[in-house]
Amino acid sequence: MVALAVEDGLDINTVCCDDNAEVAGVNTRQQLAELERHFQRLQASVLMTNGVTLADPARLDIRGNLKTGTDVTIDINVIFEGNVTLADNVEIGANCIIKDSDIGQGTVILPNSMIDSSNVGSGVNIGPFARLRPGTVLSDSAKIGNFVETKNANIGEGSKVNHLSYIGDTDMGKGVNIGAGTITCNYDGANKHRTTIGDNAFIGSDSQLVAPVTVEAGATVGAGTTLRKDAAGESLTLTKSIQKTVSSWKRPVKTKK
Repeated sequence: MVALAVEDGLDINTVCCDDNAEVAGVNTRQQLAELERHFQRLQASVLMTNGVTLADPARLDIRGNLKTGTDVTIDINVIFEGNVTLADNVEIGANCIIKDSDIGQGTVILPNSMIDSSNVGSGVNIGPFARLRPGTVLSDSAKIGNFVETKNANIGEGSKVNHLSYIGDTDMGKGVNIGAGTITCNYDGANKHRTTIGDNAFIGSDSQLVAPVTVEAGATVGAGTTLRKDAAGESLTLTKSIQKTVSSWKRPVKTKK
């Protein structure tokens, strides 16, 4: 091309690049991968300069804009997508994916958690294996445990959803405890409905809250309850079942072939 330009009598000027990668060609998938990793290393270097600790700068992907405070710690294989903000002293475990979310000061996100379009307060604990779907708002000191999924839910200060639960389309107050296996049944097959849970309510394990429904402040819902009507505050609500023992029952055995 230079020879052709000279032949046509065109002026030829030069440009000096601080980084040769800026003008490197991308003609193969290998070259594309090399330049992508080079770009990621540059971003990792900026993060570390700004006070972020990276377990391995080579195993980080920033696919958008990442803003960080100081003393942030990020483990391996973490992916940031869209616009993400991490406040001071945030800790992120391995294999997390965080998209379009704000994470408050001192929050700890344990490995293999996914956070999408959510707002997380300060001092929150999340995961491992938690999934925060769009519209999730976690107030300060809340806790979302392993295999918990939230969607379009407001979780109050100090409230805990520790194990194996789905909390969707829910407004939850302060100091609430959600037992393992609890589900807010928000979809009737055509429309979504909301669940309201007041301050300091206690929801027993394996409960189903069939929206629209309200659990008043201080209420206790017994384990295994299917709640279809509002639960009164400072009271125990449960669906009664009778336990039976059948003494003549015989356990099935495999048929010999």
